[in-house]
Amino acid sequence: MVAAYLVVTLLTVLANGYAAAGDFLHTEQTVANAARVGAPRTWLLPLGALKTAGAVGLLMGIAVPALGVAAAIGLVLFFVCAVAAHIRVRWFVTIPVPAAFLLLAAGSLVLRLATM
Repeated sequence: MVAAYLVVTLLTVLANGYAAAGDFLHTEQTVANAARVGAPRTWLLPLGALKTAGAVGLLMGIAVPALGVAAAIGLVLFFVCAVAAHIRVRWFVTIPVPAAFLLLAAGSLVLRLATM
């Protein structure tokens, strides 16, 4: 169980780090996706900061379980909102992307709780 937790958590950290980098660098795809769901370009830095905070919290949560739980809950809530934003604008074809991030965060949360 611990091995599964570590693998899923590290995948979640890497995925969110990659996504945050896109936000910070204002990549063409990130800017276009944000515009499509109605998020202003000025939100990219705060959204990247939230993803980074979640990733760092998960990483630190390996040693401090309560922090890992809090970070995972934060990422779950973040990506529930991301999926909702895609549904709100009826951009259904891209829902699998934030849904995959949501599943990784939820997996990290469930496995962290299971290993405490």
